[in-house]
Amino acid sequence: MHVTYWCEMAWLPPGEVVESVAVAIEGSRIGDVRPGVPPPPGAERLAGLTLPGLANCHSHAFHRALRGHTQTGRGDFWSWRERMYAVAETLDPDRYLALATATYAEMALAGITAVAEFHYLHHGPGGTPYADPNAMGEALVEAARRAGLRIALLDACYLTGGIGDALTGAQVRFGDGDAERWAARAEALARAHEGARDVEIGAAIHSVRAVPPEQMHVVVDFAHRHTGPLHVHVSEQRAENEACVEAYAATPVQVLHDHGALGPRSTAVHATHLSDVDVALLGGSTSHVCMCPTTERDLADGVGPARRLLDAGSPVTLGSDSQAVIDLFEEARAVELDERLVTGERGHWPPADLLHAATAAGQASLGFPDAGCLVPGAWADLVSVRLDSVRTAGATRASAAASVVFAATAADVHSVVSGGRRVVTDGRHVLGDAGALLREALAPLVP
Repeated sequence: MHVTYWCEMAWLPPGEVVESVAVAIEGSRIGDVRPGVPPPPGAERLAGLTLPGLANCHSHAFHRALRGHTQTGRGDFWSWRERMYAVAETLDPDRYLALATATYAEMALAGITAVAEFHYLHHGPGGTPYADPNAMGEALVEAARRAGLRIALLDACYLTGGIGDALTGAQVRFGDGDAERWAARAEALARAHEGARDVEIGAAIHSVRAVPPEQMHVVVDFAHRHTGPLHVHVSEQRAENEACVEAYAATPVQVLHDHGALGPRSTAVHATHLSDVDVALLGGSTSHVCMCPTTERDLADGVGPARRLLDAGSPVTLGSDSQAVIDLFEEARAVELDERLVTGERGHWPPADLLHAATAAGQASLGFPDAGCLVPGAWADLVSVRLDSVRTAGATRASAAASVVFAATAADVHSVVSGGRRVVTDGRHVLGDAGALLREALAPLVP
């Protein structure tokens, strides 16, 4: 399939907005990029600012069922988690397929072309495996394909309910008994998708709470063997840090470092409560860090040192996590705005740095390093954002990137091409009314 798009404006390397850009698509890849040209005959016009595809680097798809149902009353992360477990109890592969398809369609409407699904809801009620032990993971892969996204399915090892504690309640659906049995199941999943270009089977250490250090090497070895991404929840809660120091005389980052879990294919999710040593270890290992500001503020977690981490050597990426909202522009600007609140100063993150976090840096952390840039040979992902809405009207070429980062919302995305496939046109997904899909999928779930 050969299609040419003519972009009114496009964000091109090394991070500048260029007018009148023709982008030729050949199959799933970009064949040519020509700036400063009139619309070629037959080209499809893309108004506004066209960006590379956005990467959602941390998603729990089933958490979408919690939106609007956990916003009243007092509490913290731990009380919210009990509501999340209640939703986990209601899901089976068919329900998960419906919910994840609708959730991923919502992501596509927001300009996301690749998602890292941090997947730990593996088994049936009581922890009994399905006939296909990877039925829930396969539902997520199928959902992403239906919605038009690439997926990094991060199969999470989840063995304990806390340091030294057994799994209880809904948690038993997450566990495989030990890391070796987790690896056997994950290997079968990897074999099933060997050679697939749109699926990356990665691994996740859920957290230092959920995987004893002596078993982490099995997960690390799996990721190395498959040259895939390795993600882990890190220092999201102060209580997590305190329990880790008490048990191991080390912070979560130090434990992960000591057991080989940091490196350029690793991503530390949240990284909210870090010491100076933690920042140095993450940066020195060039581990990615995924910030999820809308979830971190929704759960009253705190604000992580994003700029310090980037300056130390850790590429920063973005995720929607609990799906409190699905809007990577909101995640991007929150990184800057939250740091303003903490420091009392403005200007930590230029718009180009935030767009890089949402695109190229994020795609690389998912295992798609050949995405996130509008250059020949890259994945053909084009996300076009209106510059004439009530939020973005008045934008010029000089201000277009800042207008998108600091004022646009997901609702301003009007066109999405993902891997050469047009999945959003005039703000409508190819599957139809995504709101109706969500309503139907959410109806049987009890938050």
